Amino acid sequence: MSTDPHRMLVKSRVCFMAALLLLVELGECAEKTNSSELHQFTAVEFYDKLHSGKMMFVYFELQVSPTISLFLAELAKSAEVLQDYGVLVGKADCSKEAIYSYCTDQRQLHTAFLFRGGKEFLGLNLDTVFDVNSIVSEVLFAILREEVKYVHTDADLLAMEKSARGQKDLVLGYVSSLGTQEHRSIMETAYVYGSKYQFILITGGPVLKHLGINETSQSSQVWFLHCQRHSGPRLTSVHCPLTRMKKPLTIISLHSFLQLMEAPLVSEVHEDPTVVPPPQFPYQDTPQVFVFSRPETHHLDLDTATALAWRLRGIATLLLVHRQSPAVKTPDHYNLAYRRPQKSLEVKFVTLHNIDEVLEILSHEEQEAEEEKDGGEEEEDEEDIELHFGSLSDEIAASVYNNRDTFLDMDSITELTSENFHTVVAQSDLTVVLFYLKYSEVPGVQLCSVDCSEWTDLCSTEVGDSSPFPFQPIISFPTVLMLRPKEAAQHYSGMLGIMALHRFIMLSCQASPVTLSSQEEVTSFLQEVHHPELLGPKPDRMLGLFNTPTNEGVAVFFEAAKSLRGTVLTGLVTGTLAEKWAADQQVELPAVLVFPSWGRHTGPTTLSMSSSAEELLTSISSALLHPLPELTVESLPSVLSVDKGLLLLFVGEEEDEAGLRQNQLLLEEMRKVVELGGDKMEAYVACWIHLGRTPAGLSVLGSYLGSMPPLPALFLTHSPSTDEIYQYPPSTPIRAASVVQWLQRIQDGAEPAAGMLGADTWPPSGKFYDFLKVMDTEEPGSAQQQEPEEEEEEEEDKERVKGKMKNTEVTGSSFSSSSSAAAAHTHSEL
Repeated sequence: MSTDPHRMLVKSRVCFMAALLLLVELGECAEKTNSSELHQFTAVEFYDKLHSGKMMFVYFELQVSPTISLFLAELAKSAEVLQDYGVLVGKADCSKEAIYSYCTDQRQLHTAFLFRGGKEFLGLNLDTVFDVNSIVSEVLFAILREEVKYVHTDADLLAMEKSARGQKDLVLGYVSSLGTQEHRSIMETAYVYGSKYQFILITGGPVLKHLGINETSQSSQVWFLHCQRHSGPRLTSVHCPLTRMKKPLTIISLHSFLQLMEAPLVSEVHEDPTVVPPPQFPYQDTPQVFVFSRPETHHLDLDTATALAWRLRGIATLLLVHRQSPAVKTPDHYNLAYRRPQKSLEVKFVTLHNIDEVLEILSHEEQEAEEEKDGGEEEEDEEDIELHFGSLSDEIAASVYNNRDTFLDMDSITELTSENFHTVVAQSDLTVVLFYLKYSEVPGVQLCSVDCSEWTDLCSTEVGDSSPFPFQPIISFPTVLMLRPKEAAQHYSGMLGIMALHRFIMLSCQASPVTLSSQEEVTSFLQEVHHPELLGPKPDRMLGLFNTPTNEGVAVFFEAAKSLRGTVLTGLVTGTLAEKWAADQQVELPAVLVFPSWGRHTGPTTLSMSSSAEELLTSISSALLHPLPELTVESLPSVLSVDKGLLLLFVGEEEDEAGLRQNQLLLEEMRKVVELGGDKMEAYVACWIHLGRTPAGLSVLGSYLGSMPPLPALFLTHSPSTDEIYQYPPSTPIRAASVVQWLQRIQDGAEPAAGMLGADTWPPSGKFYDFLKVMDTEEPGSAQQQEPEEEEEEEEDKERVKGKMKNTEVTGSSFSSSSSAAAAHTHSEL
């Protein structure tokens, strides 16, 4: 007997899903009793596993900080989960045994690596794999890169629908952010059903509007696109008909939803509904709807049942009951019956006049069931309440609910008010004020917070120069200020991650500038890491060289140094020592030497002394910028701050050695562009985005042209003088000489623009809120809330489907509609 490998794979994966669902059902108990440890790799064992082609997810550990400890705990939780997917999870202790290239680079210690097929497959920054959900989802996302596609625009989605029509159905999932429980549910389900359905993931972009979803919505959604069928009442559009999953996204609800999509659209029975058995696994909790048919109107009744079945797709199963059978005892004046197995096995009989009444009955009963469940929650035990946790679809609400009994340790933070603000801040040389965020204690630094919803007078009023601690009104939240007596407040504008903020605070503890009086002090300043606890690359450094401490340029240098405090270490050298350094660097005093952290093998950049701090800061920013920076979420602000056009190269993930070599050659050509362009390149910043390490670049790339161009792709964009976007000809190889000629044609006006930057702005959502005033003036009844978002979406779905479905209006049919039949429309959901 012949066997179909595809069917065998689907069957084996579905069996795997059954086992997986059993584990999910036992999840809480299993998680509490799980004592699995991470696999400990030695160098020999690591290379043995690597060369065997085993899939591994490995972290190379050198220093254990509190952040790393939390990550390792979550990594241990993920080990058993990923083992089910053939991934061995472990760590290697670099302090005991160094593994070449992974234990020697400090930057690698903030990355966990996925190995596949005997080579490194992907590196994931620890900021993206912070808990068991993000670890499992990101690892499976990498493994399933060919099975799970990413779309950004409606054109991308339509292209996938056209290619899938007649071949596969599509499962389209929207998650507001990657690494969440919802993202994990989609990835685990895709692993099982990936050979049966084409899975598509969206995280934002124009396609959301196309699907009728607000881009600010945090609720995850799943749609099933019926592309495999070639018949049915809804296949009248270029788009595939779709069904939206109504329940919150979990692995169990998604599995049940996909099983429902496989159920027959309409089943025909010749028995009375009371003796029809309730639905069996996996539809055991799915309502059954019975529509009665007479022999003389059978064709019309079947059309009505089919139309209703499409409306109930994913909500209930539909059965057409033939009245001519002697076994059917239901009185003639009933035309519909239904059963809700999750409540009881009783069949209820009704007489209805149109399809909408069926939906109203099911929705009303479902709402009553939810109200009963909500009313009984207060009496349930804590463990029972946690079983309903999956019903919280909003990620933030779920997080608040989960941590409702967790209280922050506020002992190390002084709560500031408008009454004690000046007194408390005056007690320390450095005070860090967070508006509004809780932080951990740092030795030598006072950590405080202001609740701006309560102390609106302090946050909304400008504290002038006459105050010991002047600062501007707080207009965005959260805001972090560094306050020092008799100095203007320093605004922290970096990433609000623990590592970035901690690094900024520790560097801010250094004097700015540090006075250096000997060659040994200068050498130590340039070579040593002043704070071993600082994670990441060495900080940028800058030296000011002056004849005397009273030189007129010293004041300008001091002002620039204070602005750079927390980001750049600055030193001041004067007198004979400054003259020696100037002679070695062949510069005239006064001068500024800039030592960027990336320039380990090059000399410092020499700057002449500027007449103003603003001019000097601009020159320093340009000198610190990498000649070919990689754009990431962290580096983008510094690149944009130089106010130049971006010559931006997009490169994809390297799938093999050939792909890696291709990307290296492309970067080499970009370096040659900078050298060959000479002064012409002063107007641009040559940079690049690795879409594997920075997935956010996919949205940027898709927004330029409205669709995804082939990779690699080179653009000239973000010019200060125009919003036009220029694309380097995709069919032309990226060579330095050709790129320089292309840039010249753009300058001459001989090259057409490929698109325009959007004019989107992000202004404040409203004026500063005086909460106390609002509370005082609020009138009774003004706080009435709108209907929940879920009900609005249900109504929108109902109206969209109405435009395509026909309400049968024929005498003798089981239903008659009071409204005229709707004409077939294009598929409005897509």
